[in-house]
Amino acid sequence: MEVKRKSAWWLLLPMTFNFIGGIIAYFILRDDDPKRAKSCLWLGIVLSLIGIAFLLIPIIIGISLMPNYKMFNSDFSF
Repeated sequence: MEVKRKSAWWLLLPMTFNFIGGIIAYFILRDDDPKRAKSCLWLGIVLSLIGIAFLLIPIIIGISLMPNYKMFNSDFSF
C-alpha cells in the first residue's frame, strides 16, 4: 500500500481545536498518511492536557491559599 503524504497544514487543526481537532484530523488522514494522523492525534491530546493544566493549577493554588485570608479566619464580629 502506497502512503500518500499529506500537507503539514493538517497540524493546524489540532493546534486550533485541541483534542477534537486531533480526532477529526486522525479520521481524515488515517488511510492516506497514518504517521501524520497519529501525530495530529497526539498533538491534540498533549495540547488539551496543557490547557487543562493551565486551568487547574491556578485553581488548586487559589484553593490552597484560601484559608490564609483574614476573612476566613475572623469571627465576623464588628
